[in-house]
Amino acid sequence: MEKSTQPEVVSSVLKVFNILSALAGQKEVGVSELSQRLMMSKATTYRFLQTMKTLGFVEQEGEADKYALTLKLFELGSKALEHVDLIDLANHEMAEICKVINETVHLGAIDEESIIYLHKLDSSYHLRMHSRVGRRNPLYSTAIGKVLMSHMSEADVRALLAPIEFKRHTEKTHETVEQLLDELNVVKQQHYGEDNEEQEPGLRCIAVPVYDRFGHAIAAISVSFPTIRFDEERKLEYIALLHKAGRNVSEHLGYHNYPA
Repeated sequence: MEKSTQPEVVSSVLKVFNILSALAGQKEVGVSELSQRLMMSKATTYRFLQTMKTLGFVEQEGEADKYALTLKLFELGSKALEHVDLIDLANHEMAEICKVINETVHLGAIDEESIIYLHKLDSSYHLRMHSRVGRRNPLYSTAIGKVLMSHMSEADVRALLAPIEFKRHTEKTHETVEQLLDELNVVKQQHYGEDNEEQEPGLRCIAVPVYDRFGHAIAAISVSFPTIRFDEERKLEYIALLHKAGRNVSEHLGYHNYPA
C-alpha cells in the first residue's frame, strides 16, 4: 500500500513548492493564470491554494480570484536562522583557508570601540600572529576594523572613534580620523580591508565582511601573515579565498547578494 501512494505524495509536495515559487515571483496571481503557468488543472490549483490558505501560507484578496503569500514562510525561515551559530558556520570556512595557505585565520566583530576576536585557527608555523579569542584590538589599525567600518556612514565612524586616542603602533598607523576615512572609501570599493604593518611591525592582514540576512556587516574573516611569508603575487588568491568564505557564511545566514 505504501509503495502505491508514495508517488502521489511526492507529486503533491512538488505541486505545493511549485505554487509557492510561482507566488513568490509576484505580489498576487489568479487561479487561472497560475494553473496555466504550472500546467495544472484549475480545479487542482484551486484545491491546493485553499489548503495552503487554511494553513496560513497563502491569503486571498477578499472574494477576488487573486492569491498571495503571507509572511508565514518568512516566520519559519527566521526561526531557523535563530539556531544558526556564526562561529560554527565560520569555522568550516576558516579551516578551508587555513588548509590552503597555512596562516592564522580570525573571525572578528566590532564591540564598543574596538574589534574583538570571536574565533581563531592557528597557523602551524612557529612564526605566527600571537592572539587569542576574546582579545581586543583597535578599529583604526586592523583589517577587520576597517572592513566593518567601511559599511558605516562617515558620521557613524566619527561618532564611534570620537572617544578613541589614535596611538601610533608603527610608523604606518593612521594618526587621524581623516586619514582613516580616506582609506575606508577605498576599502568600501574594493570590498576588503588591509592592515599593512599598522598594528604590529612585520605583520600583514586582509579581511572581508560577513553579512546577516538583512545585509548588515556583522563580522569579518581575516587572514594574517608575517611579512616574510606574504607573497604579493598570490594576493588576489588570498582575497578570493576570503571572499568565498565570507559569501558562504553570509548565505547560510540568509544573505544571497554578496557583492564580490
